[in-house]
Amino acid sequence: QVQLVESGGGLVQPGGSLRLSCAASGIIFVIYNVGWYRQAPGKQRELVAVVDRGGSTNYADSVKGRFTISRDNAKNTVYLQMNVLKPEDTAVYYCNARLRDDHWGQGTQVTVSS
Repeated sequence: QVQLVESGGGLVQPGGSLRLSCAASGIIFVIYNVGWYRQAPGKQRELVAVVDRGGSTNYADSVKGRFTISRDNAKNTVYLQMNVLKPEDTAVYYCNARLRDDHWGQGTQVTVSS
């Protein structure tokens, strides 16, 4: 059974930082492309950042220079370091693992507010 378990969300003030983690099990993590998506209330789910199995990364324009995605294949974990957070970053953040199949975590809430 495939499981993706996110952690690290919470409430943070504008300008603050958070680090999200997603631990995967039930898949051969090293061969998967993994990433983070987010969904704000009333909006569609959108790509935040992805890192492919070769280590190449891609970011949404809105987070470039502020967020960093990384993966630790030895720990079957993908991370999202989020700096200089803005209120518009408020959303539920979802971990994704994709190859020919597609797996999602349950989501973790990130709220940026003073």
